Amino acid sequence: MTLYIIGLGLSGPQDITVKGLELVKSCDEVYLERYTSLLQCSFHELAKFYDREITLADRNTSEQGMEKIVTQAKTQNVAFLVIGDPFSATTHTAIFKMAKDQGVHVEVVHNSSILTAIGQTGLQLYKFGKITSIPF
Repeated sequence: MTLYIIGLGLSGPQDITVKGLELVKSCDEVYLERYTSLLQCSFHELAKFYDREITLADRNTSEQGMEKIVTQAKTQNVAFLVIGDPFSATTHTAIFKMAKDQGVHVEVVHNSSILTAIGQTGLQLYKFGKITSIPF
């Protein structure tokens, strides 16, 4: 079985990659991490577009409860949805590492993030300085 860490992009339900959408539709359980970034559509709109029931993962679920998600991925295909790109926050790196350390197969589906979108301002990312997450 596999833990899929899937980036959703920055805007709405249609920003997910084709590969990401196919994986979401095929997984036994789908979690949406929602505290490191703000979803730009309603949760219900997302669930309807993906035609899936989605479990909301708040900060407690994502950090202290990640053991449950990793354990579940040992026997089921589990999607962990991340707004933006999966590796824009340390929480997502932690669940990736925990799963790998426990022998769980992990696949990552990248997507756009605020870190790449900043280029639209005409400035280069490397000139912005230190990056931090602001939990919601």
